[in-house]
Amino acid sequence: MTTFWKHRLFWPAAALVALVTVNSIARPRFLSITMRDGELYGALIDILRNSAPLMLVALGMTIVIATRGIDLSVGAIMAVSGAVALTVIDGSDDPGNLGTVLVAVATAIAVALVLGVWNGFLVAVLGIQPIIATLVLMLAGRGVALLITGGFITTVNSDPFSYIASGYLTLVPFALVISVVAVAVIALVERRTALGVLTEAVGINPEASRLAGVRSRGIVWGAYVLSGALAGVAGIVYASNIKAADANAAGLFIELYAILAVVLGGTSLAGGKFSVAGTVIGVLVIQTLESTILFLGVPSAQSPVFFALVVVVVVMVQSKRVRGAFGMVRRPGRDGPTGPPGPSKHEAVTGRRTEVAA
Repeated sequence: MTTFWKHRLFWPAAALVALVTVNSIARPRFLSITMRDGELYGALIDILRNSAPLMLVALGMTIVIATRGIDLSVGAIMAVSGAVALTVIDGSDDPGNLGTVLVAVATAIAVALVLGVWNGFLVAVLGIQPIIATLVLMLAGRGVALLITGGFITTVNSDPFSYIASGYLTLVPFALVISVVAVAVIALVERRTALGVLTEAVGINPEASRLAGVRSRGIVWGAYVLSGALAGVAGIVYASNIKAADANAAGLFIELYAILAVVLGGTSLAGGKFSVAGTVIGVLVIQTLESTILFLGVPSAQSPVFFALVVVVVVMVQSKRVRGAFGMVRRPGRDGPTGPPGPSKHEAVTGRRTEVAA
């Protein structure tokens, strides 16, 4: 029977618990949550709220990676989405009108969907390698965002738009609600329907899936459309938080953090099996680590090194070879039976099994 520390989510969860423990010791009020005017505040609430853009992008990246793909354009899509939304609001007569904000948000998400369709077309239809297909939009997307904003940083003062990132719905931040809803919907669709199994099948062996009747092209295409849509929503949340459309800074390097979160959560870059829960834990690990680095006063020039060291430790602990060296993985012949013995070398060559007289 597999012990709990051999579960693929154990080490990411352990890393998250360790970070929370360190913060609790260094900051006694880290775990405290207070309520003011019917709204929850605290360090944990800030981490959950600030993780919303990365959570949305990482969820889409999880599905793309499950199909044996990669999407390097999510940061650029975020920049385009924010630029479209703020340009629509800035060009209206009443930026504070709720209807104007809804139109701007819908337009931005529609543009992000189109960009996701473009990525999916290049990968699923034309058969271009995912890293090359999405690299095109990664390089061109920020230029498109700059064209939309005229090369300037567009700023707006709109209370309905600011509510997306800084507003509260009942007790919790609205941005947190968006990310929780996205996690719940994707987990429900991917784990309670056949779509999740088909996605994993396409990632494991696309050709075999196609021969078995699975519409692998449609599943791969849909994964990139989903990734683009979620990146568009993340771009809106980011733009709402800073109340501006900054084409150069929006979503910068977020594709790398999203891939890292997916890998930390136990999803293999080789495709196939994926874990939505693991991705959620991976995002929380990254966001908590960023908060810890900020609190410890690590200089901004040195923070990437500190961040990389911690991530390397977590990834090494997840390695099968490292875990095997410490006896944390099952070894055939030691931890119990592993099934009937396979054929000998002679049997594998001749195709015949030698019969042993009783």
